[in-house]
Amino acid sequence: MKCPACSMDEDRVVDTRLVQDGKAVRRKRHCLKCGRRFFTIEEIEDKSVSVIKSDGRREPYDRRKLIRSIQIACTKRPISFETVERIADDIEAEMEFMNEIDSRRIGEGVIQSLRRIDEVAYVRFASVYRNFRDKDEFLRELNGLRQEGTGPEQDPPQE
Repeated sequence: MKCPACSMDEDRVVDTRLVQDGKAVRRKRHCLKCGRRFFTIEEIEDKSVSVIKSDGRREPYDRRKLIRSIQIACTKRPISFETVERIADDIEAEMEFMNEIDSRRIGEGVIQSLRRIDEVAYVRFASVYRNFRDKDEFLRELNGLRQEGTGPEQDPPQE
């Protein structure tokens, strides 16, 4: 595995844990050249689910892409990586027996999960996913949240 900092492919595995209910392995690695620590995830690549994009194209489902987009929305928010993985797990459970899934369905699943967890992450994700064009669309979304009056179910603070 190449180090993301120095591209050297000599590392040592420091820790290994099962994730995704035992469907994948997360490894903490230590680069022997620069000393940086980084994580890798190994999973079985037998998912043959196609995602139907808004323009009609089809592409293979990619968990890493989903997690990356959720993480971007959660930047500097009190949301753990485990919570992000749980959102992806829930969406994958929904499509377990599907051959195809519409990208809008995936996006709406993320939006509903983030709405319950963290309103800021929800608005960030929704603004990109729903392609808000101006401040009025943002304000409508924020007013909708305000009218709901439900508080988010955040992760406990990290120590």
